[in-house]
Amino acid sequence: MCICGVSLPGCMVGPEYKRPATLAETPGGYYLAGENNQDPNALTQTDEWWYRFGDPLTPRLVIEALNNNYDIKAAAARVLEAQAVLAENRGRLWPAVSYNLSRSRNKVSFNFGGGRFNALTTSYSQGLSISYVLDLWGKLRHAERAAWQDLLAAGANRQALTNSLIASVIKARTDIATLQCRLAIAKATTESRRRTLQIVERRYNEGLVGPVDVRLARENLASAQVTEPAIELSLITAMHALDVLLARRPGSSGPLPQGLAELPDLRPVPVGLPASLLDRRPDIRAAEFSLRAANQRLGVSIAQLFPDLTLTGNVGRSADTWNDIWKRNTEVYSGIINLAQPIFQGGRLLAQVDAAKARYQQFAAAYAGVVLTALREVEDALAAEQLLQTQLQHAHARLTEADAAEHLSKQRYSRGVETVLTVLESERRRYAAEEQLAVLKGRLWTARVNLHLALGGNWAGHGEAEKNRPLAKAEKK
Repeated sequence: MCICGVSLPGCMVGPEYKRPATLAETPGGYYLAGENNQDPNALTQTDEWWYRFGDPLTPRLVIEALNNNYDIKAAAARVLEAQAVLAENRGRLWPAVSYNLSRSRNKVSFNFGGGRFNALTTSYSQGLSISYVLDLWGKLRHAERAAWQDLLAAGANRQALTNSLIASVIKARTDIATLQCRLAIAKATTESRRRTLQIVERRYNEGLVGPVDVRLARENLASAQVTEPAIELSLITAMHALDVLLARRPGSSGPLPQGLAELPDLRPVPVGLPASLLDRRPDIRAAEFSLRAANQRLGVSIAQLFPDLTLTGNVGRSADTWNDIWKRNTEVYSGIINLAQPIFQGGRLLAQVDAAKARYQQFAAAYAGVVLTALREVEDALAAEQLLQTQLQHAHARLTEADAAEHLSKQRYSRGVETVLTVLESERRRYAAEEQLAVLKGRLWTARVNLHLALGGNWAGHGEAEKNRPLAKAEKK
């Protein structure tokens, strides 16, 4: 097919781009969105959503990571590289102009009349040379447009990396807070079991219980003491991971404030329609930009089958002395029109077209795969948030009952009505319930982060009002 150009003679050969159909464009919303299937335009409410978690430290960590993270800096350098490649391709659309100033000296030897003579000649020349390739079939314009799409893809990949970095920082903060909570629970449990052991030992000394009760109480205390170092190790490694995200030396950061807000803002997020992901998620946009670039490079390979027309002109002066090359009567010039049509190259050019078509098909399949993965991530995040909230309700009920059972068993044991096994089991159950509740809260925070990440919200916008961002003024100081 031939797409006629406007600014240059000739036409652009190659296929027009058309976005491939994907599963995101099927009718209907997300299966697990429920009533939370709002207008995609409402997604602007997710601007700077990390302020919604109620943690004063999180925004500072996010800003520090965006300013210092090495992966972000590398992505920015890739964008600069793509800009330079685009400028290079645009430069090929313009005539190439060069100036030449030269001096040459030649010696020749020849026979004349039975003798050998030598002659020395010196010549000077200067001039301008202009060469221009007429882009009759759009080969250069296709290459320039492909470079432009590569630049857009580099920018979208940088934004996708930014989104991922922000989510990683918040998840790291959440993991650290969860581990801090678990460590505090483990230490409190150890102290509680130490007091239980004291009670059992006192009753043993009074002859009210046997030695087995003491052994079991000591084992119960040791099991709590074993847990503390494991949680502390996880906390240290989580701190190291956050340091790397912030481009700090691992281990150099001090302890973070313990705990987060009770729970994140769990009001429904406007998920919009699946098709909105095509224009909102930077990883999907990057995949489509790469597909567009592949389509343009297919046009380049097709244009190589057609003749190239090059115009070359030279104007200047040439003389035997330096002074003469500045005089008018030494002017020289030339003009060349070169038309080159490939006739036979062993099928190399046709093979390049086939390879470009295959690369386009690869990028098209990759694009469809990225869209499908994005749909899965949204559905996963919706399911996780809904089911975790239900699980959290049951965890609260479990902790209430386990705490009551522990207190009641200890009271009954003190009166000699209950055995020590009941006390130890109630302590284990209460600890398990309390730790499960802490873990579920952290997982619910992470699920909300994953939902925002899956929806590709406007992570760099300023939609939140200044009055709703109490840290904004402090950050500007």
